[in-house]
Amino acid sequence: MPNLVLTVEYRDVTGKKVSTLRNEGITPLHMYGPSMDPRNIQCDSVSVDRIVSEAGTNIPVTINLDGENDEVCFVREVQYHPVKDLIIHVDFMKVDINKDVEAQVPVTIEGTSPAVRNLGGTLLQPLPTVTVRALPMEIPARLTLQADVLVDYDTNLYVRDLVVGDSVVIINNESELIASVVPPRIEREDVIADEELEADGELGTDEQEGEVDNEE
Repeated sequence: MPNLVLTVEYRDVTGKKVSTLRNEGITPLHMYGPSMDPRNIQCDSVSVDRIVSEAGTNIPVTINLDGENDEVCFVREVQYHPVKDLIIHVDFMKVDINKDVEAQVPVTIEGTSPAVRNLGGTLLQPLPTVTVRALPMEIPARLTLQADVLVDYDTNLYVRDLVVGDSVVIINNESELIASVVPPRIEREDVIADEELEADGELGTDEQEGEVDNEE
C-alpha cells in the first residue's frame, strides 16, 4: 500500500471568504473524527488533487499538521466545482489504526478475455467495487481478477473468486456477480428472435390442438 502523506496548516478563513483561498491555489479542508475536535485546515491545491486521486476513499492518508501528532485519515467527502470540475473542498476522517474500518475497494479485471478476443463478446463489470473490513493500514488498494478465465459466455467472475489476506473480510455476498462476457448485440438479437419464433410456434400448436378438441 502506498504511504500517502499530506502536509497541511491551520485555516483561519471560513465561510464565503474561502473563495479567496481557492483563487490563490489553496484548497480548504476539514478534518474530524473520534477523540478530536474538528479542525479547519488547508493545503496547496496541487497536493490535494494528487492525494485525492491516489487515495480514493480506501487508502489511508497521513495528515501532517505543524506542531501536532500525525493523524491517519481517509478521504470521506470531496466537493467539486459544478462547472470547472475542480476540487473545492475535502473532508478527512481520522481513524484509529487499531480498530477495523469498512471501505470500498475497487476491483480491476486484468488481461483480455478469450470470449472477447475470439468470440467478439463484450466484457461487462456490474460490480466495480466491494466493501471490505480490516484495520486501516491493511485495507487493500485494489483487488484484481484475471480476464483469461472468461473463456465463453457461460463463465463468470464472482465475489467468491476474490483472494484477500486473512486480516481482510469481504462484506459482499460471495455470489454477487463481478464480471461476465456477453455475446455481440447482433447475436443476442438473433437468439431473442429465435426464442420468440419458438414461443410463437408453441402457441400456434396449442391453438391448433384447442381447435381439434372443440371439433370433437
